[in-house]
Amino acid sequence: MWGHLSLLPIFLALWAVAGTWTVFSLAVLNQTVNLTERFPYISACGSEPPQSCLFSQVLNVGAAVAAWIFILRYHQLRDWGVRRGFNQLILWAGLLSAVGTSVVGNFQQKHLRPVHLTGSFFAFAVGVLYFWLQLLLFHLRKDLPRPGPPWLGLLRLLLCSTCTVLMVVMTVLHRWRWLRSASAGCEWTVAMLLFTLVGLLAFDFSLLDSCTLCLRAAPGPVSPPPVSPSSLQEQLSQETCLGPSPAVQPEETKENPTPGPTTWEAG
Repeated sequence: MWGHLSLLPIFLALWAVAGTWTVFSLAVLNQTVNLTERFPYISACGSEPPQSCLFSQVLNVGAAVAAWIFILRYHQLRDWGVRRGFNQLILWAGLLSAVGTSVVGNFQQKHLRPVHLTGSFFAFAVGVLYFWLQLLLFHLRKDLPRPGPPWLGLLRLLLCSTCTVLMVVMTVLHRWRWLRSASAGCEWTVAMLLFTLVGLLAFDFSLLDSCTLCLRAAPGPVSPPPVSPSSLQEQLSQETCLGPSPAVQPEETKENPTPGPTTWEAG
């Protein structure tokens, strides 16, 4: 039975697909892009307001959810016995892809082109690398769990291969102005395939029921908790109202006189 964590990849895939095509529709309605001239890149659709505002929000939310998914995947692979070094490599590839996605949404191509292109590289190239690394991991570790239908691994291989080929074709076609519509079509296809790859993680998360955040204390002696300012102030006010407590005087001991010899007088 699938838990609620399985909905995270599905939500991200649907959110990203619906958000990017909504931005495209707004750009066409506002005549920011002209489809009669050429088919636009994703970034061109989100360069002008008001769709640029929506574009930023869609990618920022998507990047945050993606980072959370990648962290959950890291802990899942760790519990399956994956080596720490390779697992961290997969995690950092996913996190860099999420950061690149956020950079694409916040630094528009029209204003900061170098920063935008750097973010696009991390979002697309490093994002595909994230899934290639997992395919390599499952190829080397035959003992790892493989939830989902038996054709899932083959589908992921096909999607990753298609993304890699299309990214190369997109880069080559972009060199000629009259082929940039085809290059933009390759970009849109790569984006949709990446969203599909993320959504397929729902099969892996079907083995998860819930997650718990645990805090681990640092090694060393445990120091007493600091006094909060409110409790310290309350303590000082009580001492002011009651006044200083009287000092306890030591109890004086009275010495009993030692009776001396009784003297009798003769009369």
